[in-house]
Amino acid sequence: MKQATPSNAPSINNSPSNSPSIRIIKIATCPNCSGKSTLTYHLGCTSDNAIYFLVYSNSGGGFFSPEWVKLSDIQAALAKSPKPITSYALTNLFKGKSVNTPGFLMATLKQEGLVKLLEGKMRGYELIDPEPFMLEVNKLAASDVDLKPEPVIPIKKSATSKSSITKSTPM
Repeated sequence: MKQATPSNAPSINNSPSNSPSIRIIKIATCPNCSGKSTLTYHLGCTSDNAIYFLVYSNSGGGFFSPEWVKLSDIQAALAKSPKPITSYALTNLFKGKSVNTPGFLMATLKQEGLVKLLEGKMRGYELIDPEPFMLEVNKLAASDVDLKPEPVIPIKKSATSKSSITKSTPM
């Protein structure tokens, strides 16, 4: 069964579609905000150099929405957010999607140096000057980099069956 993609989501690497194609320019990992799992994420760009983020996989069991989100939309959402910034500011970018996705996206933004955790806060962030990030990502966008992601291997959860449970009985 083919996974549905939102009509406004760009396609990946020249897939046939009316939406722009995204070329993957960086594949990286980072811990999620709680540090309990590792996220793999992609940075991509379109032919007009628009930059996109995508949460690609999670080593833990948390579900997320694997869709490309435009950096300019992320920056606009964070700019109008009350301070300190939390992942809640990104919720409208994923309307009707998994509640984990904004937090996972926030972890990728922290990894890329676009936000930093406020001292003494568990979930409060502040924006950081995006210039170093933009220099790096613009170099990648201008290059011929076109990465191909490895397939995601689903996490298999095992359930304990009744027959495998041994019961102790007092003697």
